[in-house]
Amino acid sequence: MTNIVKAIVLFFITSLLIAACSNDELTPLYEEQKAGKVVIRGYNAAQDSIQVSLNGKLLVVDKRNAFLKKTENNYEFVFYGQSSKTVVISLKKTKQILHSYTFTTAKPVDTVSFYTKENVWIENVLANKPGTLSAAGNTGYKFIFPSVNQYSKSGYNGTLDAILRKTNGQQIGRIENIKKDRFSTFFEFPFSLPPIVNVELVKHGTDESYVPGRKVSFLMVMQKNKSKLIVLEEKADANGAFSGVEGSINLTDYFSF
Repeated sequence: MTNIVKAIVLFFITSLLIAACSNDELTPLYEEQKAGKVVIRGYNAAQDSIQVSLNGKLLVVDKRNAFLKKTENNYEFVFYGQSSKTVVISLKKTKQILHSYTFTTAKPVDTVSFYTKENVWIENVLANKPGTLSAAGNTGYKFIFPSVNQYSKSGYNGTLDAILRKTNGQQIGRIENIKKDRFSTFFEFPFSLPPIVNVELVKHGTDESYVPGRKVSFLMVMQKNKSKLIVLEEKADANGAFSGVEGSINLTDYFSF
């Protein structure tokens, strides 16, 4: 073999090695490989669509890389050695990062589940299952309050309770330990007519409103044999002043638990 031929062969082999090492989807030499997967289950109720990326590569479903409403897909990939994978969820127009997750071989198969809209982000939704009703004809609830103090600026940062009353004022019970980032304890009670319940938010263990000098309450429609995960939201008027609280979002409408 002439020196020229040897040089050509060496150049060809070197080029192949460089190409292989520069492509994460190809197998680097001498590196241990392990299959990985991220299961994504999300719901975006914001006006701006969201994008999901894995190590900077956008998730594409049916030729779309931006999503409103439901997002369901799986990322499958390969870990090389001790490498990690980063999943980033961001808004398309503003590029604001809503959340990011890092995955390693310590847990090669994992799940990302979230609900988002303006000023609301709830993660690990599927880990917060609805409560189990103990009897037919009952209704039950868990509450979470991610936007607490957004408009009210109450200054109270402790846990909250929700006092439930019938339309005639009779107290039904209390949902306890409502937090910004964690669902409350589960509370169930027998369904009755009319199917309206008044919900009053107070400081935990008291009858005192969490907003000084103002009673905070709203109406909620009951449903027989339904266990719900309710997202509480602070609302504002046209001037940006606190106008009250709503509890119209039920996560069991958007996710299969």
